[in-house]
Amino acid sequence: MATKAVKVSVYAWEGLDKKGTKVTGELNGHNPALVKAQLRKQGINPTKVKKKSVSIFGAGKKIKPLDIAFFSRQMATMMKAGVPLLQSFDIISEGSDNPNMRKLVDDVKQQVASGHSLATALRQKPQYFDDLFCNLVDAGEQAGALESLLDRVASYKEKTESLKAKIKKAMTYPIAVVVVAFVVTAILLIKVVPQFQSIFEGFGAELPAFTRMVIGLSQLLQDYWLIVLGAVIAAIFLFKRAYKNSEKFRNWLDRALLKIPVIGPLLYKSAVARYARTLATTFAAGVPLVDALDSVAGATGNVVFRDAVNKVKQDVSTGMQLNFSMRSTGVFPMLAVQMTAIGEESGALDNMLDKVATYYEEEVDNMVDSLTSLMEPMIMAVLGVVVGGLVIAMYLPIFQLGNVV
Repeated sequence: MATKAVKVSVYAWEGLDKKGTKVTGELNGHNPALVKAQLRKQGINPTKVKKKSVSIFGAGKKIKPLDIAFFSRQMATMMKAGVPLLQSFDIISEGSDNPNMRKLVDDVKQQVASGHSLATALRQKPQYFDDLFCNLVDAGEQAGALESLLDRVASYKEKTESLKAKIKKAMTYPIAVVVVAFVVTAILLIKVVPQFQSIFEGFGAELPAFTRMVIGLSQLLQDYWLIVLGAVIAAIFLFKRAYKNSEKFRNWLDRALLKIPVIGPLLYKSAVARYARTLATTFAAGVPLVDALDSVAGATGNVVFRDAVNKVKQDVSTGMQLNFSMRSTGVFPMLAVQMTAIGEESGALDNMLDKVATYYEEEVDNMVDSLTSLMEPMIMAVLGVVVGGLVIAMYLPIFQLGNVV
């Protein structure tokens, strides 16, 4: 029967070193007695050892993909330096300020210490280590080059997350400004316009059509703002639920996003970059091309490319060259196809795919910078039209006040 693993906690300690100087720190351990024993081995006389309380905010700190990339980089560095695998886990765990990350590393260490391979231990945590990550680690263990593969995985994760961050950067700014514009407009319509409306009632003349339209919209929001707010929240909830539960909806959204001007080309080039980066990483690790394409299909992040990669996989498994199959899908850009052809002919496919990934990552970076520069004046113009339009609508009757008198 399997014994239950003893929980490892973080202890804050105080003590005196060999010179009598007061020192403090933190240490992982199963209980205070073992922590004190470990400190004495280091020449420190512990005076106080207390289990460190984890704050609510710390306990809820999520493990991000970049944390996993940093974990891979640290593991590769320590293994290259000759540090034993289990000791590497301890060093990483003690150096992490995220309680959830420490627990994850300790769980993986316990699995490895009980006799499992690192790839098997990582597969027990699929929410953090995907199939691609585990397959590469497995290939590294079998080839006896685990440190090189971990280093390659770290580079892959870092570049992938950097690409995602660039896409988010391009989307976040306009979305944030639109939300602010919506909130400001709602406040003006609900709070400011009614004040002008009470003034206009004593004018004794017909208001301009534009002013009447704004006042009507204001009355509508005043009477039904709860319904409007509820409808917006319900729409967001239904969108998230449909995206999570409906594959058809996700596929439709993926295809629709690629057709949007400006945003579509950005997402297209990022998908090409992910395809090339993932395939270069897996192929360089010694994974057979057909198996590598299986991992690549889910890493592109778009159903159009996923279907294209699955078709490429079928073609390659029947003996067709990769570049011919890519060309036949009509999805991949000609540059990527030609670079793949050169790579296949020269026997340096991974290097050529790596160059393709780098090229399109730079293209995405340049597009994000251009889009940000372009969006700023456009957004300011939209805000000016919306807010300025409301102000003009309210002041039009005042401008005509002389005619009324």
